[in-house]
Amino acid sequence: MPKEQAAPEEQEKNRLRGVRDNHAPGVGDPAPDFELPALIEGVRKTLRLSRYRGSKRIVLAFYPFNWEQASARQLGTYQAQRASVLASRADTVAVTVDSIMNTTAWERAIGPFEFPICSDFWPHGDVSRRYGVLEEHGERAGASQRAVFAIDDRGMIAFRKTYAPEEIAPLDEALAALERT
Repeated sequence: MPKEQAAPEEQEKNRLRGVRDNHAPGVGDPAPDFELPALIEGVRKTLRLSRYRGSKRIVLAFYPFNWEQASARQLGTYQAQRASVLASRADTVAVTVDSIMNTTAWERAIGPFEFPICSDFWPHGDVSRRYGVLEEHGERAGASQRAVFAIDDRGMIAFRKTYAPEEIAPLDEALAALERT
């Protein structure tokens, strides 16, 4: 017998309960710092989130995997909106659980991107888990949820939202939240 789908209100309540139970950071909390291998304008470097504190606001975008159509559309949209992101004194940082080598091949195939793309591959999904967006169970276990966080220049989370795997996570809500900080 098929498992019955919970009502949207119940799904949201369960998601919020999961955030509380996992001690995932929410709006008003400090953004967990991290250091990950990243492609920055096509060059492999190391990115440390805290280096932005005091100078830039960040739209931190988690996406499940490279090579998914939704991920390609999402990052392509972010590249097209880059000028408006920079005009709002912010920058975009993308994070995937795929390896840096996989990310390099993918970026070369569909890019270039002028914003950093980080690899949360080892230890697998550690940063995604600390942000409460790592799928721990089910058929997407090990993938990051599609999620966007807005982090102000003090390193505090001003916005947090998760999206369905096939959704394109927009930047407008995150940028609006940053404008209010």
